[in-house]
Amino acid sequence: MTGTVTPQASLADAKPLAAAETSLVDLNTASFAQLNSLKGAGALGRAIIKGRPYASVDDLMRKKVLRRTAFEKIKDQVTVR
Repeated sequence: MTGTVTPQASLADAKPLAAAETSLVDLNTASFAQLNSLKGAGALGRAIIKGRPYASVDDLMRKKVLRRTAFEKIKDQVTVR
């Protein structure tokens, strides 16, 4: 038997987009502990809470809540809903 073998993706292997989104921490609703547990955030929870509400993640920089280095460390871990 000759022929071409084509790989088939399994539905079990597919990762839903919603799973990635649910792992993000919402800047407007997260607790102090959740914000402080972000990798690279250190003890920034209080400052983030004080700056609420946020229209976008970029508001952390626009409102001067975080310095660029801290923002770069957490920006992929947070969202605004």
